[in-house]
Amino acid sequence: MTEPRYPFVAVDVPTEIADDVGVELFELGAFGVEERDDATLSRGPGAGRVTLVGSFEDREAADEAIEALREAHPDGDPRLEEVVGDAWRDAWKEHFAPFALTPSVTVAPPWAPPEPATPGARVLVLEPGRAFGTGLHATTALVAEILDGRTQAVAGREVLDVGTGSGILSLVALLCGASRALAVDTDTDVLEIVRENATRNGFADRVEARAGGIESVEGTYAVVLANIEARVLRPIAERLVRAVAPGGLLVISGILAGEHAELQELYESVGGHRLRHVESRRRSGSGTAGSVDDWVAIAFAAAP
Repeated sequence: MTEPRYPFVAVDVPTEIADDVGVELFELGAFGVEERDDATLSRGPGAGRVTLVGSFEDREAADEAIEALREAHPDGDPRLEEVVGDAWRDAWKEHFAPFALTPSVTVAPPWAPPEPATPGARVLVLEPGRAFGTGLHATTALVAEILDGRTQAVAGREVLDVGTGSGILSLVALLCGASRALAVDTDTDVLEIVRENATRNGFADRVEARAGGIESVEGTYAVVLANIEARVLRPIAERLVRAVAPGGLLVISGILAGEHAELQELYESVGGHRLRHVESRRRSGSGTAGSVDDWVAIAFAAAP
């Protein structure tokens, strides 16, 4: 009997963008990512670079990922590797370890729960999947940090998470005390991932995952989150602002540092200046074609 063969995609990238390229692999369909460097049993390329190896369901998905990586990271030598037999299927899980998303929120995979939490610490159990939002990308972490630092504005409030991906920001908001979350996304494939992650963390009855964008949402919410990107945030600015309840909080991200001033001015001007800028956070992460860019998250308070 012929043993099954599983395709892997390997790519060499600079160490400083390894986490972000790992996120790209998940977005391209990988169900696991292994990182190889000078300290791992399977050695990486050295010289300030690491090899990322993403495991894929089939050869077609792997080939599509290789083409995308060749465009984004042409110097990374994206290539196909194959392994034989089921024992290798879950080997990548050894390399997805718990990590601190914010000073008080730790993200952990189901198979590697962290040590007993310290007082005040919160643990989010997240199964990596095709949906964007493992917490590794700078934009996700920035919004999570803002929520963690503004628990008084979040506690007991209803949250709207636009472009939810894996649902990670809805879940972070609930860990920070939010009462309920509506998670919407135009990609219907991610909705089941959101529900699974909500159930895994005991929030199944407090998260509603629904297909659609901001135009599908009625009413207002005390906390509105939109981690998308500037080209999407511009045309939906008016709708997002209208969705923020009086006295509420709006956090937008997926914004490059060079777009910060423009987006802040746009959102402050929409709706008769009912929003006031209260905070911006900035962090480096991977951009297009393998570049390293500064990403920004912007928080606004709505007038009472």
